[in-house]
Amino acid sequence: MATLYKTAKSEYQDVDDVLEEREKRSDIKQRILMVASRGVTFRQRHLMNDLEILLPHSKKESKVEAKQDIDILNELAEIQNCNNVFYFEARKHQDLYLWIARAPSGPSVKFHVQNIHTMDELKMTGNCLRGSRPVLSFDSNFDSEPHLQLLKEIFTQTFGVPKGARKSKPFFDHVFTFSIVDGRIWFRNFQIVEKDAQTGGDMAKNAKPTLIEIGPRFVLNTIRIFEGSFGGPTLYENPRYISPNVVRAAVRSQKAT
Repeated sequence: MATLYKTAKSEYQDVDDVLEEREKRSDIKQRILMVASRGVTFRQRHLMNDLEILLPHSKKESKVEAKQDIDILNELAEIQNCNNVFYFEARKHQDLYLWIARAPSGPSVKFHVQNIHTMDELKMTGNCLRGSRPVLSFDSNFDSEPHLQLLKEIFTQTFGVPKGARKSKPFFDHVFTFSIVDGRIWFRNFQIVEKDAQTGGDMAKNAKPTLIEIGPRFVLNTIRIFEGSFGGPTLYENPRYISPNVVRAAVRSQKAT
């Protein structure tokens, strides 16, 4: 209690206001647990590290065995006080699958991650302060079908950094864009620049801010949406999805002929 009085005295606030502010911060429940399976490549690991930097409300857990029961992730999320899970599942040291699950009740989505380009690899000129909150920009196609509306809500709850979250800054300086092209979800990260590129000074009142890409880049191909966390009844299954094993088998058979 003495700490509250010291805080109120230093900031010239009422003690009740300090208590109310702390209660609001304690109500923030959007936390992400990031877990990777064993066998991830260096590029996949760097992508996970990039997302951890961009999402200050995330916690990183040690790797788990790919053949282990996936339900253990719900227990890990409960131990770490997280209600969202990003599980990066690597197969055959070349294919990466991303599970985004709402723990412990669901829903959950399984994606095939393609066209991965990390921030170190791209070396874009854009930059953002570590811990700043992103603006989420969604393609208008997300409102066209029910399963896309569900994906939009899942992305909003996971990629949207809540106000007052752990290690977060109280302002916005970059944009996460989610675009649907060829039935896949394309992710991009841009810096919001509000200065004149030529003079380096402040922009005119009527001028619009510009965007400079930061990275990373990746494409999410939706495989299936489940009602529960990491399983349960199927809410949606992508009929256009083709397993990379089938694609490689077709390429080998074509070369053989």
